[in-house]
Amino acid sequence: MRQGYTPGTIRNMLKDLGQVGRWLSSEGLVAEQLNEERVVAFLAARRAAGQRRVPGVRAMAPLLSYLREIGVAPGAQPPVTPLGGLLARYRSWMVQERGLAPATVLRYENTARRFLQEQATDDDAFTPEALTGADVNEFLLRECTRVSSGSAKGRVAELRSVLGFLYLQEITRLRLGTAVPPVGGWRFASLPPTVSAADVQLLLDSCDRSTSIGLRDFAMMTLVARLGLRSVEIARLELRDVDWRAGELVVRGKARRQDRLPLPADVGEALVGYLSAGRNPAGARHIFLTCRAPRGPIRADLVGDVVERACKRAGQPVVGPHRLRHALAGELLRHGAGLVAISQVLRHQDLATTALYAKVDLDALRQVAQPWPGAER
Repeated sequence: MRQGYTPGTIRNMLKDLGQVGRWLSSEGLVAEQLNEERVVAFLAARRAAGQRRVPGVRAMAPLLSYLREIGVAPGAQPPVTPLGGLLARYRSWMVQERGLAPATVLRYENTARRFLQEQATDDDAFTPEALTGADVNEFLLRECTRVSSGSAKGRVAELRSVLGFLYLQEITRLRLGTAVPPVGGWRFASLPPTVSAADVQLLLDSCDRSTSIGLRDFAMMTLVARLGLRSVEIARLELRDVDWRAGELVVRGKARRQDRLPLPADVGEALVGYLSAGRNPAGARHIFLTCRAPRGPIRADLVGDVVERACKRAGQPVVGPHRLRHALAGELLRHGAGLVAISQVLRHQDLATTALYAKVDLDALRQVAQPWPGAER
């Protein structure tokens, strides 16, 4: 009930619990021996017995999670392989030696897994002696063909990190990180993509605020469109971060930064509308929760899904939430805000990052642009 399941679902899950208990007894097993493999065996036994409606493995996950939470069933033990052990060491190194944030650790680990899997042999063993700079460059070229220029730069940093780890841990004898070439991409070579204020309002108006999901989505998109919050910052918001009396909002941003932003009236009204609709579980600390059981804090990527659905409802080209952040910067610039003020709203650490948005005000740029030589001819 605390996880937000409906009474009918709870009834079915309790039936599954009883059937699992009887199957364990018939097999001479106890609850402490229940794991993913035995769940699969239980489901297979039900199918063999002629049961027509047999749940899938995913439907049994809440039962196994609960038994582990209360300390009855043992925790999941992934199979230990040479490659898995190496990735575990790399993960510990990033956390303990580098002090990276969990999201950064996950991103770096995913790239390291793809790279090392390509270098591993059929028996999942990693042979560092065979690793060369050519192997590194071939992997990077394949990665760059499927991502943008900005993401490609991230792949370079991630690849250099794992190669540095392999060298420092004396797994490889060569400092192969120096073999990773930089990705070409000039900071002011293109205009930052943006959308108009009218299109942003169309996305907000597309939310059905007669439903709890619509109220939640409208509140999230309002935070992006009016305050320029990043997806991860929205996912991290807690009830204690809203100071209603002072009209301020605490934002936990990148690099463990905490900033206080003014809470505009329309943003506050959107939050009140969502919070007043009822939240389950009521004691949750985070503001934004999933609407399906098991209820809990949203993931950062849900904000992108919400914006994508709003684009489709409004008949607009699909954009990401960061595009709305660009739109806010452009709108502030058109209303006369200086780059320093925009930098404070977007919480940029470097003013050069904000300077990129000076290029989107084309009307103002036309007033200071010099005539092109020979234009009259």
